[in-house]
Amino acid sequence: QVQLVESGGGKVQAGGSLRLSCAASGRTFSTYAMGWFRQAPEKERECVSSISRGGGSTYYADSVKGRFTISRDNAKNTVYLQMNSLKPEDTAVYYCAADGNFAYALRYRVHEYDYWGQGTQVTVSS
Repeated sequence: QVQLVESGGGKVQAGGSLRLSCAASGRTFSTYAMGWFRQAPEKERECVSSISRGGGSTYYADSVKGRFTISRDNAKNTVYLQMNSLKPEDTAVYYCAADGNFAYALRYRVHEYDYWGQGTQVTVSS
């Protein structure tokens, strides 16, 4: 089992940047593919980005390609999401999640992830 704690959210103006971090407990962080998801009010939770166990493969939603970058540091048990050129439509609660299924390098559906953090609010004003 792994526990996840997000940090780095906040309020920023459009065009600004934020860096989210997700710290994982336990010694098995490198055995999990990791994902960042977001959920805006009255919208479904969606995958923003995901990264494979070794960090060699990544996925980005079309809406964030070229603006967001996911990375991980397995020595620090942490996954990051660098968010640049933020837009008001990026406003949401952002969650990190862990996928323990070894059959897949990385996935992007909510139900495919086993463990979730509590979320961190990101608010982008115009």
